[in-house]
Amino acid sequence: MKKMVNPYTRRGNPKNEDNLMEYDEGSCCDDPCVKYTDGDAVCLNCGMVVGKALVGNEKRAYTIEEINERKHTAPRWREFGPRTLITNARKDSKGQTMDPKGKTLFTRLSKIQNSLISSIERNLWEAKPKLNLTTSKMNIPEHIKETAWRIYTEVAKKKLTMGRSIDGFIAASLYAAIRIHEFPRLLEDVCDASLTPRHTVIRSLGLVIKEILPEMKLKYRPITIDQLVFMFGNNLEFPMDVQKRALNFISKARAKGLSCIGKDPKGIAASALYIAAKNSDVRKTQAEISDVARITEVTLRSRVKDIKKRL
Repeated sequence: MKKMVNPYTRRGNPKNEDNLMEYDEGSCCDDPCVKYTDGDAVCLNCGMVVGKALVGNEKRAYTIEEINERKHTAPRWREFGPRTLITNARKDSKGQTMDPKGKTLFTRLSKIQNSLISSIERNLWEAKPKLNLTTSKMNIPEHIKETAWRIYTEVAKKKLTMGRSIDGFIAASLYAAIRIHEFPRLLEDVCDASLTPRHTVIRSLGLVIKEILPEMKLKYRPITIDQLVFMFGNNLEFPMDVQKRALNFISKARAKGLSCIGKDPKGIAASALYIAAKNSDVRKTQAEISDVARITEVTLRSRVKDIKKRL
C-alpha cells in the first residue's frame, strides 16, 4: 500500500509542507525514518532510497499578506554597482562544499564583481551616502530625495563634478529638488546640513539650473516672500492674524512702489512680520526674528524703514 508522507515532518530541516513524497511502506524497514536529501527521500535506518520529492507549483497569492509571505528575496536593482551578488557561502549547485581552488576562484570573482569599474559609478557610490545623511538631518520627504538623486545622476553623467566639489553638487541638487516641489527649506539649512560653504552651493546650483533642469523638464521655482512669511511666522509661533497682517503690509508697500528686485526676500518677509508683531500683543526682539530669518539686524532695520515709508 502506498502512502503520501511529508518528509519534512520527519527528521531534517522542514522547508515546504506542500512538497509530498510517495513511497511504499513495505519496501522499507520496520521503523522507517525518512530524510530529504538532494531531492531523494532516504531512510536513515536502512539507507534505502524510498522515493523522490514531488515539487509542486506555488499557490497563487490574493492578499498582501500572502504576497509578502511568498515573495522571493532578491537583490534590488540599482543604477550603479554590481547587478548580481556572489555570496560568501562557497557551495556548488548541489549544495556540496567547494574545494580550496574553487573557493579561491569565487573569492576573486566576487571581488571583481563588487568593484566599481567606471568613474561615474565611483562618483555615485560616494555621493549616495552623503545625500542620505543630508536628507535625514533635514527630514526631507522621500519623493524630494528621489528627485535630488535623479538630478545628481544627470550631473555625474555630464561630468560637471570634474574639478568641482561633489558636496556642493549634492547640496545644490537637493536644494533644486526642494524648490521644484516647493518644500519649506532655506538654502542656509541645506548648507548647514551638508557642511558645505554657501558660495560653493550657489555656484553649483547655477550649473544645475542652467544645464540639468531644462533637459529634465523640471521647473525651478524660487521661494516667494509669501511662503517665507508663513514659514518664519510658524517658526516664531506667531498667530495667523499676525501673519496675514504682515502679508497685507507687503501688498500695500508693493502697491505704493516698494521694489523687491535685488533684495533678499527673507529680509522683506522678516521686516513685515516685525512690524505686524509690534502692532499686536506679540513681542519678539529683532535678534530673535533675524536669527530665524538668517539675516542680520541691520538688514532687518533697513527693510523695516523701507516698508514703513510706503504704508
